[in-house]
Amino acid sequence: MERVAIDVLATTRAWRRTLPDAAARAEAATRAALEAAGRVPEGAVEISIVLGDDAMIQDLNRRWRGRDQPTNVLSFASDDPPRDGRMLLLGDVVLAHGTIAREAAAQGKTIADHFAHLVVHGVLHLLGWDHETPAEARAMEAIERRALAAIGVGDPYRVRETVDG
Repeated sequence: MERVAIDVLATTRAWRRTLPDAAARAEAATRAALEAAGRVPEGAVEISIVLGDDAMIQDLNRRWRGRDQPTNVLSFASDDPPRDGRMLLLGDVVLAHGTIAREAAAQGKTIADHFAHLVVHGVLHLLGWDHETPAEARAMEAIERRALAAIGVGDPYRVRETVDG
């Protein structure tokens, strides 16, 4: 991985109030995901992280996925082909503040840790990872665990597995 540009855009003040270091956390989580994934294209790449709210992500979810409800994170992979000497845009990861805050509280996690997990999750989708089948989910979750451990975030699936048995 030669060079990575990570652009973080906060579209709502809620992120600054709840997670003042969200941009730095997003950058660290993005870099950790890229390192753990092993699928990063050669050369310079760019990723945009958009810190939005539930209304923004509900609109995107409705327009692009046909689901008229907010969700925690959406990934929009770029379909631009790589060009010699130019930075490759991998895509955009959009996060919803309200949904993430509610999920973190319901799951007994800090918003910082849940946010980092969802940034990693979204970046992995940009790189082509998915969780449609149990085998895909296991592979993706293993990468998420490695990436999060690298930035000091505990296993996000531990609680679920303990509760589910």
